[in-house]
Amino acid sequence: MPAIFFKLFSMFINTIGFYIPSERVHNEHFLDLNGLTDEWIYQRTGIRTRSKAGADENINTMGVAAVNHALSKLPYPVEEVDLIVGASYSPLDTVATLAHVMQREFTIPNAKVIYVSSACSSFINALEIAEGYFAMGKASKALIICSEHNTYYSNETDPKSGHLWGDAAVAMFISKEKQTNGEPEIREIHTRGLAHIGKGTGGVYLRPKTEGVVMPDGRDVFMNACKYMVEAIEYVAKKQQTPIEDISYIVAHQANMRILTNVAHQLQLPEERFLSNIEELGNTGSASSALVLAQNFERFNPNDKIVLTVFGGGYSSGSCFIRF
Repeated sequence: MPAIFFKLFSMFINTIGFYIPSERVHNEHFLDLNGLTDEWIYQRTGIRTRSKAGADENINTMGVAAVNHALSKLPYPVEEVDLIVGASYSPLDTVATLAHVMQREFTIPNAKVIYVSSACSSFINALEIAEGYFAMGKASKALIICSEHNTYYSNETDPKSGHLWGDAAVAMFISKEKQTNGEPEIREIHTRGLAHIGKGTGGVYLRPKTEGVVMPDGRDVFMNACKYMVEAIEYVAKKQQTPIEDISYIVAHQANMRILTNVAHQLQLPEERFLSNIEELGNTGSASSALVLAQNFERFNPNDKIVLTVFGGGYSSGSCFIRF
């Protein structure tokens, strides 16, 4: 029987957009709520303020705003999108999902519509789903929409995690074939479920009707995030035959500045190569790494190699290698 070979291919980023609510909640807000001082929070998390959605905002409205931000540079009509993947763990509606709302709002009639949730690795999982559809020949242009409304579910009086959360959305249009010259290539995607390690399903969880989003064991999350985000970076770098020192920038999940410092130390890379927004926006969940990428998109130069790396409650991890 003849061997069967599968064609390996890149995906291309056509455009990217984002939305960040205007409100900022300073650390001082939490002193009377849970007894934590500005300095205590900053030293342990790197957070000074966090973004907060307004009373009339939710993951859907933020998602629409992120898509609108991206549309001005989309090189084809949005109606040509044939796959929409929504990614979030803080849904407004689990039936009419974030992805369905995007299809209706932007009138994309021929798209398959999927919603995925894998905690803070959800965006990378969404990219991998699109990669699979492209490989099967069942789609060629995709909208990845990721939006988190953490403050809707968080309890500000919780001294363990009530002060961590921010809100934001990011929208990325990708295609199987290059649409314009100079489009960045997504050259490698890696995801991994890790529910069997450490505290697993108990380290972080969101139970909408009872407790909201909580982090009972931050230390376990910290230790495993430091380990598995490094492993994820090393995996995609090796697959792309790229020495770690040749990576231009690393964009990690914005959970805790101390995690980023630890990862930089393990990889023996200068902290300047780690892009971050956590000091201003807090932990914006699965949107965070893609959000940092979107905020810095115009600064990247030809041949820059960017690696996104994430770790999510549940647990899960992932990484993505992008070449500009």
